[in-house]
Amino acid sequence: MKPIGYWLNRTDLALTTTMNTMLAESGLTRLTWQVLNVVEADPQATDTTVRTALTANASPAELADAITTVLSAGWAVRPAAGHLALTEDGRARLARVGERVAAFREDSVAGISPEEYRTAVGVLERMTLNLESGQGH
Repeated sequence: MKPIGYWLNRTDLALTTTMNTMLAESGLTRLTWQVLNVVEADPQATDTTVRTALTANASPAELADAITTVLSAGWAVRPAAGHLALTEDGRARLARVGERVAAFREDSVAGISPEEYRTAVGVLERMTLNLESGQGH
């Protein structure tokens, strides 16, 4: 049996690769899609909001690039300095890919019961908290 780190890395790569392929026809990547979702969820979103929400998903430079991309593509605007808001195109883009993302999520958990999924997420959360709190010597 391969160690958990192997499967974590391989799962993240598979998620990113598959999502990037699926979202490409809409001009999005997994990360730009995530940025748009953070901005959609918070009407007062700032660059800091995005960086904080997605800190585990990408490096600061990758997040800065993704923010620049959504702005330059016209999917988001700056209603005030450092703030972000979706444009109509950004909202439409999210809506268009919504069904595909839902299907992707369903496909990614095929054969996994809701309880198995909750258990897996709970174990990963505890491992992360152990390591981040210094208990994972």
